[in-house]
Amino acid sequence: MTFKTLGLSEPLLRAIDKKGYKEPSTIQEKAIPLILEGKDVLASAQTGTGKTAGFTLPMLQILTTESKWKRRPLRALVLTPTRELAAQVYENVREYSTFLDIRSTVVFGGVNAKPQIATLRNGVDIMIATPGRLLDLHNQKAFSLARIEILVLDEADRMLDMGFLRDIKKILALMPAKRQNLLFSATFSKEIKKLAGSFLHHPVMVEATPENTTAEKVDQKAYSIDKPKKTAFIIQLITEGKWEQVLVFTRTKHGANKLCKKMIGAGITAAAIHGNKSQGARTKALAGFKKGEVRVLVATDIAARGLDIPLLPHVVNFELPNVPEDYVHRIGRTGRAGASGEAISLVSQEEKAYLRDIEKLLGQKLEIEIVKGFEPDNSSVKENNNSSSKPKQNHSSKRKDGKKKFYGGAKTNNNRRNYKSNNKTQSR
Repeated sequence: MTFKTLGLSEPLLRAIDKKGYKEPSTIQEKAIPLILEGKDVLASAQTGTGKTAGFTLPMLQILTTESKWKRRPLRALVLTPTRELAAQVYENVREYSTFLDIRSTVVFGGVNAKPQIATLRNGVDIMIATPGRLLDLHNQKAFSLARIEILVLDEADRMLDMGFLRDIKKILALMPAKRQNLLFSATFSKEIKKLAGSFLHHPVMVEATPENTTAEKVDQKAYSIDKPKKTAFIIQLITEGKWEQVLVFTRTKHGANKLCKKMIGAGITAAAIHGNKSQGARTKALAGFKKGEVRVLVATDIAARGLDIPLLPHVVNFELPNVPEDYVHRIGRTGRAGASGEAISLVSQEEKAYLRDIEKLLGQKLEIEIVKGFEPDNSSVKENNNSSSKPKQNHSSKRKDGKKKFYGGAKTNNNRRNYKSNNKTQSR
């Protein structure tokens, strides 16, 4: 199978060749012909499999083969949950449209809206946007969605997790009913299927790989580490291993800042990226990391799906996520586009329950090693029976009536609202 056999036009084939791609990925093979036929598509693929090109390439071809407009109305909209992902998709659209007469733009919060408004009023064919800023600019009458022909929801499951459902419904109401709809998601949960059923018309379901699977070429390792010794251990890994590009994940913004300072104190160039950072700081940190000027990028889960770093060799879970699906997205930053990579998790005694949840999700056990000098201090942790008690953030137990009740994290009503609200604010 080649890109040419998928039915793509010569200008697109030239752009693909310029990027150095030779063969389409599985999701591209399955999705591109269906989209070119004008069908609505509900697609699932693991991260790093080329799904952005899976909708970008056919979208560009459709927009260039249809009749020209005297003035450029907005004809295609791509919605993403985070600013980083929006910027990544925009870069792909620009690269693939190099030899086409197509104008595109990206809009998201955290930056001055005036340049975005000026670009939109000059006319663009494609807009990539986060929901919050899109609605802000629409309220300012910077553009109209009345002539949208193609709508793409990228990382739809993440948008629902971050509380964007209400915004999505508002945006859908602003567009014509007759349009092509494409929904790309890492999972086909009940919520995603319900959302798809509300606006997709007789969609074709496409699944490149089973849900919640990791790339085959990612070598996954886990170390049982005493919590206070994690910082010293990761610094040792980076310095002794002579790692030049490492993406490290923490659970909190404060933890990211603290670890970043420790890295710099140890003579390792590092930068932190999270929701409290300005967009300018986030962009600068990511650019420095990609160029090799920053050796370690410390990030919270806001970056788990929005970062596309070619040939990233190492991802480290300094702290395990309390939502097991986020583990898949985190380590999906390495091993992209068929490349190999290494994903390392530092597991304290308090995080053993998170590790079990991750193993259950993956359907496999992760071998855990103990390193001399960094052994966990079991005496500092109270254990129930022969296993550690599950952290409150992700703990279920039984009520007197025998039914399960759920505590904490993004699963209880109050905390789930807070989780959504915080992430939504970060992504506007």
